Amino acid sequence: QVQLVESGGGLVQAGGSLRLSCAASGSIFSATVMGWYRQAPGKQRELVADITTGGSTNYRASVKGRFTVSRDNTKNTVYLQMNSLKPEDTAVYYCSAYVKQYYGDSAMNYWGQGTQVTVSS
Repeated sequence: QVQLVESGGGLVQAGGSLRLSCAASGSIFSATVMGWYRQAPGKQRELVADITTGGSTNYRASVKGRFTVSRDNTKNTVYLQMNSLKPEDTAVYYCSAYVKQYYGDSAMNYWGQGTQVTVSS
């Protein structure tokens, strides 16, 4: 089994910063794409940013220039540095990882439990 454990959420004032971390553990051969999604009350879950094993990144337009996704492949850990936070960034943030459990396996998508980020105005 594979577990994703997130940390780093909290309450911050507008303009502040937070750093989220997500560590994947368990039976892991390789973690391919890792990233972050968020879901605000009454809204659909949306991609925030993701990163491949090779370091290629993808961001939603509203966070470009403010958020930075990175990863440590040796630790199967993905990070999200969030700067210049805005009230509209308030949401539950979920870590996502596509994981192969053995050589030749198909990558399966796993999710963390979510961490609340609240930005006050």
